[in-house]
Amino acid sequence: MVASYVTDIPVISSLEEMGWNEQLEENFSAFVGPYNAGRVSAAQRTHYDVMLPNRVVSAPISGALKKIRKYPVVGDFVVLLENLKTDSLVIVAILPRRTTLTRGGAGESSGEQILAANIDYAFIITDTGPDFNISRLERYLMIVHTSGAQPVVLLNKADLTDDLSPVWEEISDLDKNLPVFVISALKKNGLSNLQPYLQKGMTVVCIGSSGVGKSTLINALTGSDLQKTSDIRENDGKGKHTTTVRELYPLPSGALIIDTPGLREIRIWTASDSLDEVYGDIQMYAKECRFSNCHHLTEPGCAVQKAIVDGELSEEKFKRYQKIAKELAFESDKAEIGLKRFEKKKFMGMRNMARENREWK
Repeated sequence: MVASYVTDIPVISSLEEMGWNEQLEENFSAFVGPYNAGRVSAAQRTHYDVMLPNRVVSAPISGALKKIRKYPVVGDFVVLLENLKTDSLVIVAILPRRTTLTRGGAGESSGEQILAANIDYAFIITDTGPDFNISRLERYLMIVHTSGAQPVVLLNKADLTDDLSPVWEEISDLDKNLPVFVISALKKNGLSNLQPYLQKGMTVVCIGSSGVGKSTLINALTGSDLQKTSDIRENDGKGKHTTTVRELYPLPSGALIIDTPGLREIRIWTASDSLDEVYGDIQMYAKECRFSNCHHLTEPGCAVQKAIVDGELSEEKFKRYQKIAKELAFESDKAEIGLKRFEKKKFMGMRNMARENREWK
């Protein structure tokens, strides 16, 4: 397969500008020969767009990677083997990821879906009107905290809302130290406040529901119409969903930004480790309960219920915490049952194989 070039996005002149570092250099040094290092900018159906210095190429993955079901995602740094005779490139390895943004598989899937890799910040974009949902925001925060990246909340389309104080109160109750910025991506208002997160070599991913303005923000930051956008619907003030694949773009500031399709479902069972970060205040009160196995309902000496009565803890937040904790417990039990079934199936297969071997002898 002759290497094909992607011409509809800007090129970057060096790996360092893509976020390359000493650890990646050390990992890549194990490959000796006609190998190239690059970064995945888009994942297509049968191939991947990969940024190399001064060019963007389209390349498939090797049969070896397919065999072990190891597939690159947007943001990955990969190793490509170059065939100089045929001018072809194939992805043969994925370099270790520094951070990984994931969620539980959508629908009935019990697996893990990787949304992006090697990111520094996650812009969680919501509008301040019908789309705003504090429960959804909490779920986004959980998957971002688990990824190793830093969350930043962007309240987009703020010009369409007269009073922002209820939104501010809910977010402040959630996390007083969470960076939150009011912007209008369409009118390019408030974007200067994002510059500390868009420095050279940094990578940002935009996540949020369909129609909250992720693509409009990408276009505003890049200064060009790289992403298609749709008009705002009059009935609910939301834009129509336009992004269908994850894509990485370089910004004039030297940062890189990843656009993602809207997430209809945010399953957080892969983010159980971040429960304490999002609900740290509840966990703090729970340590003061009289009983270590307190369920924080009607038990005597419950510090959580006392904090709610005293107005130190929001009852609504506690109810959301209970719902998520139950969801995590359910998913954990389901995963354990699945593992036991897998082990039983594996044991039965080994026993049948041993029986067949005895019969053959």
